[in-house]
Formats: sequence, structure tokens, C-alpha cells
Amino acid sequence: MSRQHDVILPEGWAKPVGYANGILAQPGRTLFIAGQVGWDAQQHFHSDKLPPQFDQALENLLAVLTAAGGKPEHICRITAFCTDKPAYLAARKELGAIWALRMGRHYPAMSMIFVADLLDAPGMIELEATAVIPT
Repeated sequence: MSRQHDVILPEGWAKPVGYANGILAQPGRTLFIAGQVGWDAQQHFHSDKLPPQFDQALENLLAVLTAAGGKPEHICRITAFCTDKPAYLAARKELGAIWALRMGRHYPAMSMIFVADLLDAPGMIELEATAVIPT
């Protein structure tokens, strides 16, 4: 995996687990990826559980990235919107395994926001991202 960015960690800060506090990207083309939910390419949900929806949402996000010529390591930021905090906390280990399978050890700047609902039912998670693809 070629290095396309620098991880920023202020001096004296504890190293975050599963995300970066900041990413300094190299010049390139910026891709803004709209919120991706856990449905397939025909917009059908196959599960009402968080881990399979997370897996599909991440797969969808990476499909958009790949279509633009990018790779997982080009993602600089992901914002996640989740409707069920207890389900998220209970599934963290499984979600981490899904992340490792699809993203490896690349951890961009990330935010997790818990929300009352998502537009597309029975969606539980939505992921949006920003990537900088080298020219």
C-alpha cells in the first residue's frame, strides 16, 4: 500500500484506536462519496442487522471509490450515522473484523454520529466519505 497521506497526531496525545485524529492528504483529485447504506446495487436490504448492513455500506462506499480510480488507502475521512448505539457497541468486534477485511489497517479520520432514523428503512448505518486520489 503506497502512502498517500500523513496521519496527524498532536504531541502528547494518546494514539486513537480505529481512526486517525487528522489526515494530511497529498495533492490529487478529491472525491466526495455520498452516504451509502446497507443495501445492494438494486437498493434492496438483505438484513435488518447492523453488521451485515455495515459490511454492505462499506462495500458500496468502496465501489464508488473504485469507480473513480481510487483505493481504500485514499480515503481521508468517513462519517458514520447509526440508529442504534447499543447494537453498535455490542457489535464492535464484528464490525472491526469487517473493517479489517475491506480496509486493512487503514484508519482515516472518522466520526460516529448516532441518529434517530435514516431515510431508507430498515437502514441502521450510513457511511459517507472523502477521498483524495493521486493524479
